[in-house]
Amino acid sequence: MTTTATEVATPKTVSHAEWLTARKEFLKKEKEFTRLRDELSRQRRELPREEVEKQYVFEGSLGKEKLADLFDGRSQLVIYHFMLGPGWSEGCPSCSYLSDHYDAMTIHLAHRDVTLAAVSRAPYAEIAAFQKRMGWKFHWVSSNGTDFNYDFHVSFTKQERDSGKVYYNYIDQPFGSDEGPGLSVFQKDLDGRIYHTYSSYGRGLDIIVGTYNMLDLVPKGRDEQGLKHSMAWVRHHDKYEGGYFVDAN
Repeated sequence: MTTTATEVATPKTVSHAEWLTARKEFLKKEKEFTRLRDELSRQRRELPREEVEKQYVFEGSLGKEKLADLFDGRSQLVIYHFMLGPGWSEGCPSCSYLSDHYDAMTIHLAHRDVTLAAVSRAPYAEIAAFQKRMGWKFHWVSSNGTDFNYDFHVSFTKQERDSGKVYYNYIDQPFGSDEGPGLSVFQKDLDGRIYHTYSSYGRGLDIIVGTYNMLDLVPKGRDEQGLKHSMAWVRHHDKYEGGYFVDAN
């Protein structure tokens, strides 16, 4: 639907000299943020790891694959937990928004010893149909029939939902779906042992969304004020229309 964009305050108009002074002052804050982000990333890499002892078997375009197979010959694996449950007519729009970024990065990640894959609980036939519709090429497998999604706290049982709270993003909280988004990182040693090094959920996924990072640079920013939730404007990329702007109501 089309509506008027949310009103955004117009910045003060100044001379070039004043603009440059303000920009240089803000650059100091940006550089400090970059240093802090680098330090946070360093500390993240030093977090302890846990061995993955359970044997998970997925199904994908290559047939049955173990967790070790998903590394595809590399030592580091990033798994995006894509919200697509059994019987869903289509994948989560927000997960699809994130996944629109993956195909371009896989070749670059591969040359830094990293493999990217997506995992969903839907049967593989349902995954394949939706992936074909969206035109994606990244490796995507089904965890249907395994504990994988539950063990990494991105799928929730009926009992958990009925209790009013599920364990998501490291706390018990209400959640409006059987599935949740997340990202998990694994490392495989030369002896073949696999370790879980990191998982992130919710706003922790912002860093992988290139479109959001671009929107943060423009005057209106993400322009999500007044929406029902932050990603209420997002649609599957084949559903946008010319002049589209989500109705805040």
